[in-house]
Amino acid sequence: MPGAHNPTVRGRRLARELHDLRLRANLMPADVGKRLGWSQQKIMRIEKALSKLSPHDLNELLDLYGVSSPQREALLQLSKDAWKRGWWTAYRDIFSGTFLSLEDEATRIRSWEPQLVPGLLQTPDYARSVTKAIRGEDTPELDRRVAARMARRAILSRPHAPALSLVVDEGALRRLHGGGQVMRAQLESLLVDSKRPNIDLRVIAFSAGSHPGLDGSCTILSFDPEIYSDIAYIESSGGDLYLEGEPEVEQARLQFNRLFDLALSPESTQELLSQLIKEVSLEL
Repeated sequence: MPGAHNPTVRGRRLARELHDLRLRANLMPADVGKRLGWSQQKIMRIEKALSKLSPHDLNELLDLYGVSSPQREALLQLSKDAWKRGWWTAYRDIFSGTFLSLEDEATRIRSWEPQLVPGLLQTPDYARSVTKAIRGEDTPELDRRVAARMARRAILSRPHAPALSLVVDEGALRRLHGGGQVMRAQLESLLVDSKRPNIDLRVIAFSAGSHPGLDGSCTILSFDPEIYSDIAYIESSGGDLYLEGEPEVEQARLQFNRLFDLALSPESTQELLSQLIKEVSLEL
């Protein structure tokens, strides 16, 4: 029987399509449950992408909704693609939530980071220092957490890599996580990454003063428009928040754009990185 899972972008798209098909068929969840012998809860979980849908169940729904080719074949293929195993499934024991699966399917990633180097650009030693600081001690899964962060970086080099627009506060680059040598290596790696054709890295300098990003980090994930609309993601110690309503996502876009406009240009950012590398080297 299909169980709970972390929905991918395609899983969310399939759930939305099935919800819309039910509405067009003028059926309530209770009506569908009665005709198929399912519980109303099952229908609702399917439409919220909280349950994996078997091919048999999907065909029954499509029969009930009167879906014919080619839409039928497209939805069946969408269902197959939705449950393909991604790299992150190897780390299910240490990661929860859906962010990694969504990030992996994004075509564009816009992210604001006030405290840390963005996760996709962290070096192993920097990631280890940050993870250890957050968790307070060396935990048994620390090595796996660092390995997972490094596995994330693979999306930057694959064919059709997502476009990254990253804005980082200067303070995140000056805090010496792991000590001078670790931070110098991280800054050098950032400088190299900032020259990748798919990465636009910008820093908000201290001289910018107060800015709209003081309340925390935010990431906006964009996808193929035919698959899914933008999602804004906010991570906090109290839990992850996914914003999918257009008004909320548009607000996140506007805030990111304001931060983007306040930040140094890519060229000036690279000059700052070079300066910080020299400063850290002098202190070693």
